[in-house]
Amino acid sequence: MAGPAPPPKQEELVPHPVKDQLPNVSFCITSPPPWPEAILLGFQHYLVVLGTTVLIPTALVPQMGGGNDEKARVVQTLLFLAGINTLLQTYFGTCLPAVMGGSYTFVAPTISIILAGRYSNIVDPHEKFLHIMRGTQGALIVASTLQIIIGFSGLWRNVTRYLSPLSAVPLVALAGFGLYELGFPGVAKCVEVGLPVIILLVTFSQYVPHAIHSERSVFDRFSVIFSITIVWLYAYLLTVGGAYRHAPPKTQLHCRTDRSGLVGGAPWIRVPYPFQWGAPTFDAGEAFAMMAASFVALVESTGTFMAVARYASATPMPPSVLSRGIGWQGIAILLDGLFGTANGTSVSVENAGLLALTRVGSRRVVQISAGFMIFFSILGKFGAVFASIPAPIFAALYCLLFAYVGAGGLSFLQFCNLNSFRTKFILGFSFFLGLSVPQYFNEYTSVAGYGPVHTGARWFNDIINVIFSSKPFVAGFVAFFLDNSLHRHDSTVRKDRGLHWWHKFRSYKGDPRSEEFYRLPLNLNKFFPAD
Repeated sequence: MAGPAPPPKQEELVPHPVKDQLPNVSFCITSPPPWPEAILLGFQHYLVVLGTTVLIPTALVPQMGGGNDEKARVVQTLLFLAGINTLLQTYFGTCLPAVMGGSYTFVAPTISIILAGRYSNIVDPHEKFLHIMRGTQGALIVASTLQIIIGFSGLWRNVTRYLSPLSAVPLVALAGFGLYELGFPGVAKCVEVGLPVIILLVTFSQYVPHAIHSERSVFDRFSVIFSITIVWLYAYLLTVGGAYRHAPPKTQLHCRTDRSGLVGGAPWIRVPYPFQWGAPTFDAGEAFAMMAASFVALVESTGTFMAVARYASATPMPPSVLSRGIGWQGIAILLDGLFGTANGTSVSVENAGLLALTRVGSRRVVQISAGFMIFFSILGKFGAVFASIPAPIFAALYCLLFAYVGAGGLSFLQFCNLNSFRTKFILGFSFFLGLSVPQYFNEYTSVAGYGPVHTGARWFNDIINVIFSSKPFVAGFVAFFLDNSLHRHDSTVRKDRGLHWWHKFRSYKGDPRSEEFYRLPLNLNKFFPAD
């Protein structure tokens, strides 16, 4: 007869160890994959950034009075600057593999400019388009100074020094999860095209690699290319086969592969240049509204940068490096204003999610993708072919990519004490308000046609409505305020917040790995000392 079972070994019950760098990443920032693979991965990043680059001008340009020609030129300019700004950010900014693309945060103030009374009496649509574009350029140029000053003066460094893992969780999590309206609602606009992408993407990236046990990770690393190619071909066959011949115009617009109007409108070769639409015009109220959007984008990008650093297997960013990145993001918005994109720039959330999906956080891959953006924006017709991928395909990608960024935010909980009531209060309250407040503002706007703050001063309305419509901003602000005001000097609270884990990263020289990940090229650290 066997004796009593041996007592369980103690180590089996130990919780998962805390990691300040994410393990199991195939290629981190400084280790590029082999060239053929790096080029394909770069092309995949280019495909993903196309979604936002096409969707924003598609929504804005017709309202501004522009046709397909203008839309194609705005998409080209936005893509061209996404490439330039990504290169600037990866070489001189945070040095993280962050793609800098168009931002939905700037859409609301742009629509406000479109609806401004001074443009309503212009009859000719093209003239109207040019005047509105110049108005957005002026507002963007002024708004860019906010980020340039806050970033390069080191002001943002002083603010983010007080950011603990606990207050970072709602900010980073909602930078991803907060974009849920761009996910399944976009897929449902043409469900027979969108849904297969979600199914294929999950199958290729999660199930196939475990089923075939191959040495090389092909399917999970290139799952986006596989899924897009298969479903795009399928959507093309549906279009050619006449499946949508008698469908309502809205369905045709979302499902057909020949409805974007970009291929016809795009020139063969064209290099965007500054002031291509004419001299910018300036209006104080519009500039203030755009500045509010610029500040919100600054906060959202802070969250996305933190997710990028995590998925690139880098150590947490020293605040001085983050501040430098924000300064360069300000320069990106200045370039947007000079060239005329009708939109500002922030860190692309979907590309941050792609780092997680591929497990490749290499800086070189993102620099190659910037090369693709510049190349295809100059060769207009070729770029327009990829840009005419139906929007529901991109929405399906977002369902997975935004989710990864949100999960990256949740991963900072490993540094916090989840059994503390203070932690529970700050987490729960900031998440709830971060979802609830913007929900009210957005719902009110969609019903009434204007935001809840509706005074005689339009610029004031825009400022308040833009700020409170951003989920990561509201959640991040509430968490940051509560975390820094509730019993923060208590020694146990310091541990509960997880600050002791991040203490050594609060200064650039606090950890030797910062030099490896965040060092500027060409000995520029002498001129831009990070402390």
